[in-house]
Amino acid sequence: MSKPIIGITESEPQYMAPFIDIIEKSNGKPFPIYPEDKIDIESTLEKLDGLLIGGGPDIHPSEYGELVDVNANVSTQVERDAVELPLLKAGMSSDMPILCVCRGMQALNIVLGGKLIQDLGDKYPGHGYSLNDTGNKTTSKHRIFIAPGTKLASVVGSGGIVRVNSWHHQGLSSAQQSKHLLASAYSLDDGLIEAVESPNHSWVIGVQFHPELRGEMPPHFDRLFEALVFNSGLKQRPKKS
Repeated sequence: MSKPIIGITESEPQYMAPFIDIIEKSNGKPFPIYPEDKIDIESTLEKLDGLLIGGGPDIHPSEYGELVDVNANVSTQVERDAVELPLLKAGMSSDMPILCVCRGMQALNIVLGGKLIQDLGDKYPGHGYSLNDTGNKTTSKHRIFIAPGTKLASVVGSGGIVRVNSWHHQGLSSAQQSKHLLASAYSLDDGLIEAVESPNHSWVIGVQFHPELRGEMPPHFDRLFEALVFNSGLKQRPKKS
């Protein structure tokens, strides 16, 4: 069989590049998808063996039945919502292997009926980037607990406490969590959900942190991408010409 083709959604080439690099290193073939691409969902899925839903702007609150909180500093990209959410939903309907990162995990929660905290704010500090003395953005990091026995623990090699990066101002707690997802990791500081997985699909995992930023994460998190490609290969089927 040929290399598994992994569809990757992102907003800009600079954020797409790390995903392309690590999928290639994992022996997969990247298939980039941007918001401006006029894709047909059904025909696009026929070309793919797996999906990687990347980070990016906030998902519009109307997608989970809420109005925009004017105090929440929400920055949306409805063009991406219109491409990504139907693609994710259709991919799950066909039981395609899917890895969702940051915004991607939030999209997964929304597609399955969950909601989001529109701004973590002062109640949940330490989850977004911070500013150094020169005003440049620097990565925030915090400790999370990965539950033993979950798909995530199996992929990365163990459960327990690990330090991860954090680049998000939205998120979810158990109050916003879809009833169709299991939480597989939590922030030790405030209990926010840091990873989810679907018990009703062969391989669907979402993480709130950014494992593609390899210098900011323990190296064993590369296994998330290796596992995505491997499981996509197991699901591989002949492509339509």
